Amino acid sequence: MYFSIIAIVLILMNTYFLIASRDMIFASKEGFIKNQAITIATNLAPIDNLTDEGVKSIMNRLDVTGLTHITVFGIDGNAYYDTNIGDDSSDGGFVKENVNRTMSGYDVFYSSFSGGAFSSSAFTPVINNGGAVIGVVYVHEYDTAQGAILLGLQSKIKSISFVVTFLSVIMVAFFIWTIMRRITSILNAIVSVREGEYNYRIQIRGNDEMAMLGDEFNSLTNRLRETEEIRRRFVADASHELKTPLASIRLLSDSILQNEEMDVDTVHEFVHDIGTEAERLSRTTEKLMSLTRLDAKVDKQRTSVDIRTVITSTLRMLNPLADNCQISLNSKLDGGCFVYSTEDDIYQVVFNLVENAIKYNMPHGSVTITLIHAGKNIELTVDDTGIGVPELDLPYIFDRFYRVDKARSREAGGSGLGLSIVRATVRENNGTITAIRRESGGMRFQVTFPLYMPPQADI
Repeated sequence: MYFSIIAIVLILMNTYFLIASRDMIFASKEGFIKNQAITIATNLAPIDNLTDEGVKSIMNRLDVTGLTHITVFGIDGNAYYDTNIGDDSSDGGFVKENVNRTMSGYDVFYSSFSGGAFSSSAFTPVINNGGAVIGVVYVHEYDTAQGAILLGLQSKIKSISFVVTFLSVIMVAFFIWTIMRRITSILNAIVSVREGEYNYRIQIRGNDEMAMLGDEFNSLTNRLRETEEIRRRFVADASHELKTPLASIRLLSDSILQNEEMDVDTVHEFVHDIGTEAERLSRTTEKLMSLTRLDAKVDKQRTSVDIRTVITSTLRMLNPLADNCQISLNSKLDGGCFVYSTEDDIYQVVFNLVENAIKYNMPHGSVTITLIHAGKNIELTVDDTGIGVPELDLPYIFDRFYRVDKARSREAGGSGLGLSIVRATVRENNGTITAIRRESGGMRFQVTFPLYMPPQADI
């Protein structure tokens, strides 16, 4: 591409400028030669009949300069005046057709450039006072001086073109080498990252696009490294969470099989424990599947959802759990709080937040659910009077498998995935979620969704 651009520029330099210079000289020659011929013809016009003495007498009085050949023809074709003033050369314009055309009253001009010289000819009719053509004036100029100037210009342009070509080859080669060196470093980095070396960094100096590409690549590898660390931690945590109930089930089942004299009550107790561990394993698996679906961003059929209706039905389902834990459920719900989502997503958010508020509450505590309009948004707030979360743990409570009190979480049947599901679901529906400690004790979770106004039905 670079060479093509340079070639076009050089071609223009060696053709257009030379042609334009030559045409400019042609135009100058035409004006000069025609003026000289017209001057001679005007001075010869008063003569009714051209004669040798009359023409010579007038031509001797004229100060004609810059011409190399002058000839005056009579109407009969005879030359009454013919002289060479300077260097001459064969004139391609001096042909019989031009002479005959001038005899008819037309001016004729011809110019050419060859052999390093400009050859210019002009034919002008001599018209007497009665308007009759009585002769023809022919003038010719053979100019080597301006030809030498044009050739010199052409030689200089060729020299400049050679220098430009030489410098361009060096510059293009340098640019290509620099770019290829940078591209090669990026390709090597891509190969290293593809093989799992996420700590690889590119060092590209400068502020151009290649340096920006290197910075973006380094940012990408940082993100890949973080994602890989999260994936490894997630796999380790998931394996640990799944291994614990499986180990318990295996231990209990082995105890039943190996102890043939175990009484029926103990067997029932072990079987009940196996069922409990199986339920915990099932819950963990379901939550992992929910997170997988959220990560995959599966398309959903969203519609207008009334959050108040979803909260009411969810609290009805959680009332038995609250009664069993001696927790009172309170709600203050505004109407007309619609979001563009699915009922399952809103149920997932409300259920997990309220369930956690019940499980990690204090005996005879309370959970308050508030739903209000906030401008163009909807705010859902869940307050509890529970044990709260230490300030140091607040930034991590939405991480997968994170537990503040692992022993208490296991006793409550928690897997450390509920809040991760809530955050992922809220973000998928263009919302935000925050968690803060209440001054009076407990936690406050606040979820914000964009308000959606369902279209009004036509009446």
